[in-house]
Amino acid sequence: MSSGSLAVIGGGVIGLSVARRAAQDGWSVRLHGTADRGASWVAGGMLAPHSEAWPGEERQLQLGLESLKLWHSGFLEGLPDDVVTARESLVVAVDRADADDLKRVAQWLSAQGHPVTLTSSARDVEPLLAQGIRHGFRAVTELAVDNRAVVEALASQCERLGVTTAGPVESLGDVDADMVVIANGIDAPKLWPDLQIRPVKGEVLRLRWRKGCMPVPQRVIRARVHGRQVYLVPRADGVVVGATQYEHGRDTAPAVTGVRELLEDACAVMPALGEYEFAECAAGLRPMTPDGLPIVGSLDERTLVAAGHGRNGFLLAPWTAERIAAELKARVPA
Repeated sequence: MSSGSLAVIGGGVIGLSVARRAAQDGWSVRLHGTADRGASWVAGGMLAPHSEAWPGEERQLQLGLESLKLWHSGFLEGLPDDVVTARESLVVAVDRADADDLKRVAQWLSAQGHPVTLTSSARDVEPLLAQGIRHGFRAVTELAVDNRAVVEALASQCERLGVTTAGPVESLGDVDADMVVIANGIDAPKLWPDLQIRPVKGEVLRLRWRKGCMPVPQRVIRARVHGRQVYLVPRADGVVVGATQYEHGRDTAPAVTGVRELLEDACAVMPALGEYEFAECAAGLRPMTPDGLPIVGSLDERTLVAAGHGRNGFLLAPWTAERIAAELKARVPA
């Protein structure tokens, strides 16, 4: 039974997840996207609420953990098995100050009721780590996914569910649908100016395994390197390395400084990566909000928003889809 017509504006992981969930609930869905692949195509694909945690960000942790459960309990249904590229994260420190930071995070997580497993022998867990790295913690429920494979699989599922596609819209007044969901990331304020969402640039590298090189790590490696953060995310053919974060408007040109720091930090953590092929460098624009929390909910009787997910778009996609589904359900007459 049809619930009505819905226009979802935005073709990234958030828009696709919302469209799929709405179509499953009986909505007639049209997805408005652009030719630009956007931040979802550049992302690392980590589903890592423990690894991303920081004291004072209790709400971010709560949302991330809720959404990670949804990844484990049903969101992956219908997606290819190989979209999951890792099923654990190892967070490590390079120097004493970094180790102190990790210990602080681990103690805070424990105080929140979400303990992680501390280790002082990280190389026993991941032998490819640099020899001086000892301290860290394991987050065994975290996942990593191939972001591009997930986007393509969600798009295929949407098509099978009858979701139609259309080009971008310049104004909500141009949209012919009973309900509208704004899910176009950094462009959301163009449709609803009161939304406080700004672009934050982040560079990501892709390193490809070559014959004769050491193998790809089996888990996500996150590291603090003299105060900077770097992550190494396994893929079938190599490793994704990320990510810088700084304000630079809508510039998506990779900068030498950012790329150099990522390479130096990645090789400081896992020296064997120096033998991999440098396959790709790209920069994406994360949709950030002032408080770091996504904006998901109702704007008026016809318009909903699902935007501002920052660096956690993939992690929070299931939670966002469920939240929007509940809002839509409340608008359908009994």
